[in-house]
Amino acid sequence: MKRSLIPLAALACLFFSGETARARFVKVYLPDGLAVTAELAVTDEQRQQGLMFRDKMDENQGMLFIFEGEDVHSFWMKNMRFPIDIIWLDAAKTIVHIAAEVPPCPVEPCDSYVPKSGAMYVLELKSGAAARHGLRLNERLQFVLPKGLVVPAER
Repeated sequence: MKRSLIPLAALACLFFSGETARARFVKVYLPDGLAVTAELAVTDEQRQQGLMFRDKMDENQGMLFIFEGEDVHSFWMKNMRFPIDIIWLDAAKTIVHIAAEVPPCPVEPCDSYVPKSGAMYVLELKSGAAARHGLRLNERLQFVLPKGLVVPAER
């Protein structure tokens, strides 16, 4: 009996780990048609870590921060190794603020980048992507969050 359960348990681990991996990324479609594969940052820990200590990001990659509700969410560039564009989106996925070509913070204290209005999502893209792809205030981005995604309340 134990021998038959081990392969079944291994198969279940593979299946569920695949589901978890897929749930960590979404496609975000920019108005010009570019599909960005965005890593999700949903928990406090994921949002705090963000892109810190990574060496680069490609044009079709990003990170999508998801918050429980609309609020003024500030960002900083501590421990970043490359510049990025930061795009704040409201609950309707409409761009409410863009901070373009934000440089890394070489020494503390680091500047904070604050949107002019509340946002529920924040998309980080390769530096200059907002201009290259014509992102503007009041444009809507398209993405579908994974089914059953739970955004924990901020502490």
